[in-house]
Amino acid sequence: MTVMHHIRRLLWPVILAVVSLGLLLFPARVAVVFGTSETVTLAVTALAYFAAAWLVSRIAGLAFDQAAVRRRPYPRLLKDMVAALMFLAAFVATTSHFMGQGAVGALAGSGLVLALLGFAIRNVVADTLSGIALGVEGPFRIGDWVDIEGLARGKVIEIGWRTTRLLTRDAAYVILPNSQIARQRITNYSAPKPKYRAQVSITLDHSVSIARAREVMLAALEAAELIQQDPAPDVRVLAYEEGGITYALRYWLSRFDRDIDCRDEVFTLVDEALRKAGFVAPYRRIEVIPAVSSKDA
Repeated sequence: MTVMHHIRRLLWPVILAVVSLGLLLFPARVAVVFGTSETVTLAVTALAYFAAAWLVSRIAGLAFDQAAVRRRPYPRLLKDMVAALMFLAAFVATTSHFMGQGAVGALAGSGLVLALLGFAIRNVVADTLSGIALGVEGPFRIGDWVDIEGLARGKVIEIGWRTTRLLTRDAAYVILPNSQIARQRITNYSAPKPKYRAQVSITLDHSVSIARAREVMLAALEAAELIQQDPAPDVRVLAYEEGGITYALRYWLSRFDRDIDCRDEVFTLVDEALRKAGFVAPYRRIEVIPAVSSKDA
């Protein structure tokens, strides 16, 4: 945005604020033109309140626009909320002044009303502000597959100011308040790219050497059609324990919605290859020791 555009946006609010301030500072001239009735005084005061609210909301809007040049654009609702709060404060102050209170009492009354109003709609405000924060931070976009810890896992289909809606892999429609989402850890499987790596674990008996086990399982994964072959899958040893050797079969997926099918394919191919190779799964070895009675001793 150019400097002239900013000046045009502030021109009328500044003019109105200056005029209303001049009318308040020079009541004698107002009395000459309009008289000295209480209605005229109230009108001038109300004009000053609303002019100040207009000017502050425009300045806040320009500040958000300038910040958006260096970062992602701020949601328009954020600027609208600031303007709405400013004009609401001006309206409450004008009403209080009309009911006989002074400027200090009017501001105190407006603050009290705003506090009561905020308490009454605190959940709505929390959801809306969280929606604004999510819009500014951008942890996910429509179409992303996300896992919101403790709440849901699915595809984002709508992002609102109060709620975010997901469609799970079981075609369940989940509506989550934004305030709850903002407090949880979010895993985005579609960002920065939709491709990501998954893994499954398989435990084999010690009788199978690590080199031979890796060779058989990698050969099985080469026949997979759903997982990515570039980068190629690999096999890593996770644990070498008494119960057997645990391997991690790591592979790349093109999309999160293929996760279940890819895992099924990997297990099916590896199981078939291990059976053909004659490998056995580790089994629990139980040694029965007969009890020694006191007579035998």
